[in-house]
Amino acid sequence: MTSSATLAGATLLHASPAAPRDERELKVALIGCGGRGTGAAAQALSTAGKVKLVAMADAFQDRLEGCLAELTKSYSGRLDVPESRRFVGFDAYQKAVDADVDVVLLATPPGFRPLHFAHAVSRGKHVFMEKPVAVDGPGVRQVLAAAAEAQQKNLKVGVGLQRHHDARYIETVERLRSGALGEINFMRAYWNSSGVWMNKRRPGQTEMEYQMRNWYYFNWLCGDHIVEQHIHNLDVINWVKGATPVRAQGQGGRQVRVGPDFGEIYDHHVVEYTYADESRLLSQCRHQPNCWENVSEHAHGALGNCDISAGSIKPRKGEAWRSRAEGGDPYQVEHDVLFAAIREDRPHNEAVNGAHATLTAILGRMATYSGKTVTWEEALHSQLALRPAEYAWNAAPPTSPDAAGLYPIPAPGSSVSF
Repeated sequence: MTSSATLAGATLLHASPAAPRDERELKVALIGCGGRGTGAAAQALSTAGKVKLVAMADAFQDRLEGCLAELTKSYSGRLDVPESRRFVGFDAYQKAVDADVDVVLLATPPGFRPLHFAHAVSRGKHVFMEKPVAVDGPGVRQVLAAAAEAQQKNLKVGVGLQRHHDARYIETVERLRSGALGEINFMRAYWNSSGVWMNKRRPGQTEMEYQMRNWYYFNWLCGDHIVEQHIHNLDVINWVKGATPVRAQGQGGRQVRVGPDFGEIYDHHVVEYTYADESRLLSQCRHQPNCWENVSEHAHGALGNCDISAGSIKPRKGEAWRSRAEGGDPYQVEHDVLFAAIREDRPHNEAVNGAHATLTAILGRMATYSGKTVTWEEALHSQLALRPAEYAWNAAPPTSPDAAGLYPIPAPGSSVSF
């Protein structure tokens, strides 16, 4: 499935933010006050022109207050968040969005993203949202519907796939798309690492609170690390191809990071993606300590090979090429571009690309969990919704541990509802 929106970032990102024409003060709400939310707020507050953070929301009071204290160290002059605009709980996002704000930053665990994005767009707010933008097919469809509404309302939307704002990536991908390797028939992508943080269970925690504090290990919140992390690498390959895969098959499981502390996700995935032209992407992501670690993307063609992440091309004949492009921190640039687009009323909507990158990762997870070949259309139209029936601290999450504290783990070959 080819989409011009897949390459939206490549065409919009070359315009360096100019002096803003709109000198009004842009009021910002932050929803999700963890480490990424704190970073996103700092980047928004560092854009050109008058910007002020006026509302904050998080499920947890301590996360909100810790974020505010951290931002106060460097941005006190751009903060106006009295207690009356500090919202806590599952419904806090609604109160922050409905406040007098222009831009909403969405940085909660990705399971909440479709709900939060749809609400922000319905209220006519510009949005920056972190990747991934969903954890299942129903969530992706909700994001695509909200993206279309945002387009109709002329709302600007940024998505945290910052490689699209990295000068070296932009130059390298453009060179590949201009034919530097000839026909590209094979790609590789990796996010192999030792894994991420984990928080021990505390006495008195409900199961819902425990899972929220350890959101990375539960699919209704995270989507598994193939979705939460590996999305970056998969997105780059789609960018190079100007397309999304048509099907995937793969395998994965848990060998090292096992036991109650690691919830229900796999610790490794290997996926073979196939594109419409029958070119293949070999994808690997792993959370296993003391193993080969690599985060990169590669393309292979009739005329040579490219390490996209390094910005280097080695042709079969002739001299090697390396990108010398220089640019700012892509995490900052993506906010600079978004806020400049708001002030200058330029088209900027990365939501469709964000949804397609997310679905590419979900497609891979569905293939490894089921052990079957899964098509793009099956993933997109899947009725398997991972969200809980109710958002409340005493409500039951979608999965619960057994008497030994172990969570059910997907078993390839068993029946999987798409």
